This record gives sequence, structure tokens and C-alpha cells, in this order.
Amino acid sequence: MPSATKDSTILKIAVEMLNAPDKVPQLIEFDQSQPLSSIIQLLCKPWGLPDPDNYALQFSESNNQNYITEKNRNEIKNGSVLRLEQSPAKTVQDILAKINSGNENDQTAALSKLSTLSSDLTFALEFINKKGLTLIIHNIESGKFKGPSLKFALITFVELMDHGNISWDILENQFINKVASFVSNQSNTQDPKIIQSCLSILENIVLNSSGKNLHVEKEITIPSLISHLQNPYQDSIIQQNAIALLNAIFSKADVNKRKAIAATLSSKQVRNVIYENLIGASEFSKNVAKEALGTELAHQLYVLQSLTLGLLEPKMRQRADSQEQESQEKIKELRKIAFDNDNNSLEVTTRHQLNNSTRDYKKLGFKCEIDPIKDFNEVPPGILALDCMLYFARNYSEDYRKIVLENSRAVEHECPFGKTSIELVKLLCDILHISEPPSEQGQTYHPLFFTHDHPFEELFCICIALLNKTWKEMRATSEDFMKVLSVVREQINRALSASPKGFDKFRQRINQLTYAEITQIWQQERTNREVWESHARPIVELKEKITPEIIELIQQQRLGVLVGGTRFKKYSSRGQRIKDKFWFVRLSPNHKVLHYGDCDEKSTPSLEELGNKLAVSDIKCVVMGKDCPHMKDLRGRKVTPHLAFSLILKSAEESLDFVAPDEQIFDYWTDGINALLKEKMISRCFENDLETLLSMDIKVRLLDAEGIDIPQDPPQIPEEPDDYDFYYDNN
Repeated sequence: MPSATKDSTILKIAVEMLNAPDKVPQLIEFDQSQPLSSIIQLLCKPWGLPDPDNYALQFSESNNQNYITEKNRNEIKNGSVLRLEQSPAKTVQDILAKINSGNENDQTAALSKLSTLSSDLTFALEFINKKGLTLIIHNIESGKFKGPSLKFALITFVELMDHGNISWDILENQFINKVASFVSNQSNTQDPKIIQSCLSILENIVLNSSGKNLHVEKEITIPSLISHLQNPYQDSIIQQNAIALLNAIFSKADVNKRKAIAATLSSKQVRNVIYENLIGASEFSKNVAKEALGTELAHQLYVLQSLTLGLLEPKMRQRADSQEQESQEKIKELRKIAFDNDNNSLEVTTRHQLNNSTRDYKKLGFKCEIDPIKDFNEVPPGILALDCMLYFARNYSEDYRKIVLENSRAVEHECPFGKTSIELVKLLCDILHISEPPSEQGQTYHPLFFTHDHPFEELFCICIALLNKTWKEMRATSEDFMKVLSVVREQINRALSASPKGFDKFRQRINQLTYAEITQIWQQERTNREVWESHARPIVELKEKITPEIIELIQQQRLGVLVGGTRFKKYSSRGQRIKDKFWFVRLSPNHKVLHYGDCDEKSTPSLEELGNKLAVSDIKCVVMGKDCPHMKDLRGRKVTPHLAFSLILKSAEESLDFVAPDEQIFDYWTDGINALLKEKMISRCFENDLETLLSMDIKVRLLDAEGIDIPQDPPQIPEEPDDYDFYYDNN
């Protein structure tokens, strides 16, 4: 027993000193029960280093060079190679001395080192406590830092603030003005890193400060941000940060300011810049959003689309008022465009006008012919539907008249324009998630929305023609109304999923998806997904027999996903996503250890490259959703708790916290962890997979019984005969 305890606390490691060729690396036994200060003192003696308090140990992995503290020393593993470096306090002292009194080259070198070390929380806290952050802010404000020094100072500031220990409210307007000037003043060519950092700083000020967003709005113009999308470096980080700052200003602005921003963004010149520099770059890519653009840039375009479409929400939520003159005039204009071709209509009597208008409103397909304004009392879609109908009538008058007149003749198969338009707008609002805040994980944007001044209204115009066409193909009646809408929903969703780059491409694609085509697709999918629904006892018993085999198969697939590994976005302990930070987790092939560590957006690290390990035997359980430690206190943050899960450890009140990129990854990982812990897999994906695989297996086993009616109950066993003296005649 004592030897086992010793083995678990003593690690064999190597320690080296960089830039010290005379210091031969030491191989030591690292005792986890011994204080770090004692271990450092023992290391300093052979190398003849005075004052061990000025030294500290660091990790030496490419993705982890943090200082080793009492909190993270358990990350040291057998065979690790560590470095002995100057302690954070000594390093901070030297860097501050060079910033304050060193020459330009020394200052730049010190700031370069500082920008690298600031990502380490231990060093960052020491630097902040020594008033280093205050010094950085002051020197940026005063313009003391220039060129490379300014670049490293801004990177340092971003890294220090990203730790979340300092409030963004400490910044004064003078600092904001200085940072904004680097973004707005494009006459002087700046290092791309300076622009990246300044855009990121301004975005954080807008999102995380109390009231400073108004000052940023004054200092930064939308055209200046748009111009950064055309940056001469074609730097995707600058483009991404520019869109992110634009989204931040948009989301924090009042209603009038939002409308002004949306008007600027919908202008042809600005739309062309966004399309040509971001979306058009993926012209030859099948997977538009994810191959040509980084996931963060795709997310920011999705947010921009959501915020822009969100401006439709007030009209979508507004009921029509019978006393409101504007809405009444719009309805009259709808009638006039459709029917009023008679110049002598003013000569008829008032009574005749009333009779004609009632008849016309019935032809227009309103449910309430006497007072059609009442048709717009339902929210959603409210008066947004009326605006879309009028847009169609004004801009596509011939198509509008054709639809109205065609459906005012055949009583049985008429497609009422008014009723279908209102339901269609409601359907589009649902498909496009209007009124829902942007999701933290969302990346699906539609390029066609960046090609027109009035994208939603244009979408309506195409879809109302489609609805009328589908209605005819289905030879529908009023009783088939919801069935037609379900087909139209499918047509719209499938056409949008192809990511058409313009409304012409969308119109072409959606016209190919006829009712016959959708029916065929549904039939094929139904065949592929079909589950054996019979309740016959033989089938039920067969299911019970093969279910354990199927569960074992699904379990092996889930574990295979864990062995392959997954890239997750990083979140802070307070549930806030850290932009452009990722980590990778994968299970060892023997299913005993989880390996994890930091990575970039595109890499797939091997087990050897992942410095951190967690034994499966140390996991107590997995918790999901709002029960996760990092989801306890959301307080209005735009986080998706239903994709969160945490591994609770046995040894201490610690956890390993995740937010999955989508529901499938969430299901696969929670199932896989439960399988490792010998717990039942409970995800929706598991239920679907079990049902599908059971169905397929049973169908294969029953191929030989095709055409034979399987009875609900097995045949009755006859009674035993009186005796067993059977006679067999071979003739």
C-alpha cells in the first residue's frame, strides 16, 4: 500500500532552462505532496541560481506554457518536460522597468513578451496588481506607444481584459477616442493586428460596459466599419471583428438608430461590399457558410441577418386598428390595383360603392369582407402581412392581378389571396425565426438576404406565387389549407437550405420543387425512416431479442465518436463564450482516459498533442443543461443551455464543462460518457437510432417472409392426442 501511494504522488519529469546552454537539464522525481517552493529551491541548487523566490516552473507544450501553481500542478504528468523561468513577479518587474525607462527596442521586446504572457491568468493577475494595466491604458491614451509597441500593447490589453477580472467600465472616453481613431482614420496605414485589436476592444466596450456604447456610436461610423470589409490585406479577422462590432452597436442601439443602421446596410453600395468581400468569395464552394468563411465570421453574418430581420418584429406584433387611416388606405389600394380600371367609378352611388367593395374584398380572399382590417388582428403576423401584400401589388402588379382574378372564378378550388398571404407571412416569420434573439451557436445565414433592399418582402412575393402554383397542382380546396401550407413550408425550407446566392437562384430552385417532387421526396424519406409498426407478438418478441445487440452497436458508434474527438468552443466559468478560442477532447483507444487541450479552429490534435488527461474512473456523473456549473448564473447571456453538459469528478468539487456545437454532438457525447460510466443512454438521437436500426434489422430478417401475413397472435397449439401410435405410410 505505501508503494502505491508513493507511485501516485511522485512523478518522473525533466526540467530545463531555455537560453542557458550551460545549464544541463535535470531529471527529477516530482513529489505532488511537496510545496512548489521547495521543489524550485532544489532545482536552483545544482544550477547555482541564487534567490529561488525569483523563479517559477512553466509548462513547455506548444499549446500550454502557463506558470505552474498549486491550483494547476495536478496537470503535470509522468514524463512531462517543464521549464524553470523567472517568476511572474520578477518578470513583471523587469517588463515594467523596460516599458518605463528602456529604449525603443527594449520597450518593444518587453511588450512583445508581455503580449504572449498575458494569456496566462497567473501572470495577468500579477501584472494587473502591479498597476501594469493602468500603465498600458495610459500609454495608449497618450500616444506614447507607436508602431510595433502599439501593436503589442493593444494585444496585451485584449488578453488581460479577456480574463474577465477587470470591468470594462474603468475605461475613460479619452481611451475610447484613441482606440476609435485607429479604426476611423484610414489615411494612415496601420498594422492589421492593431485594427484587429481595436475592433475587438470597441466591441467589448459596447457589449460589456455600462453606457459607454453611446460614446462608441458617436466615434465610429457605419461606413468606416464597412470599409474594413474591403481591407487591402483581405484579413478575415478584421472583417470578422468589423461585423462583430457592427452587430454589437446594432444590438445595443435604440429603435430609431437600428432603423438608420438597417437603412445604411440595405443600400446597394453597402450590400455589394458585404456580398463581394464575404459571401461572393465562396462562389465555387458547395458549403457556402462553412468552407469559404470561418465559423466565427459565418456566425457574425448570421447575427447580422437576425438583427436586421428582427426590425420586422414590431409590425409582426402590431394588430391592425379599424380607426387607423393608414391601414385602411393600404387595403383600399389593394382593391384599387386589383379591380379599379373604371374611370367613371366616382359616378356610382355610395350604396353601390359599398356593395362593390364588399364583393371585391371577397374576391381578394379576405375572411371579413365587410371590414377586412379585422383579418390583420392576429399576431403574428399583424400588419406585416398587409405591408407584404401591398409590396407585391405595387411591384408585381400583373402577377398580383392574375392571382386575384384566377381565384375569383372557381369557387371550389379557389386559393383566397388574403387568407393565404396572412398565413404565408406567419409561416415565413416562423421559418426565419423573426423575434427570436440570435443563438450563440448559430451559423446559418442566407446569402440572398444580402442582395436586396427589401429581402423579406421579395421572399414573400416569390412564395405567394409558389403557394398559388402548389394549390393548383394539389387541386386543393379550402379544407386542404393546412396541407398546402405544410407542402409550401417544405418547399421553402429545401430551397433555402441550398444557400441560393440571389433571389433568381431561389426562384429557380423553388420552382423545381413541385408538389409531385415533394411528394416523391417524402415517400422516399418515409421509406428510409419507416419503422416496423406491427404489434404482432412474433415481431415484438423479435425486437426484444435483438434490442441488446442494437444498443451495443450504438454504444460502440458513440465511443468511436469520442475516440475520434471533437472541437468545442471555449466558454468561461460564467458561461460566456470566448471568441476564437477552441479546445479539443478525445477518448483514448482503450476507453480509459479523456485527453483534452487547446487547439485552433481547423486543427485536429493527436493524443500526444493534448496535454491534459482525465481518467474515466475519476468521473462521477454527467449533468446537462441548466444543471451544469457553468450554466448556473446566465443572467440574460445569449447562451444555449440545452447544448451544455459537464463531467462531475469524484475527487473534488470540480467539473469539466462543455457546450456542444449542435444537438447531434451533444447527444453523441452525453451518450458516450453514459456508456463509459455503464449508465443508460437517454438522448433523443439514441432513441431515433435504436428505432431506425431495429426497423432495418427486422426488415432484413423478414425478407424471406415477404408476402406472408404474420398473424397478430401465434397459431394455437392443438391439444395433445390420446396416444402417440402414429402410422407412416411411405406409399
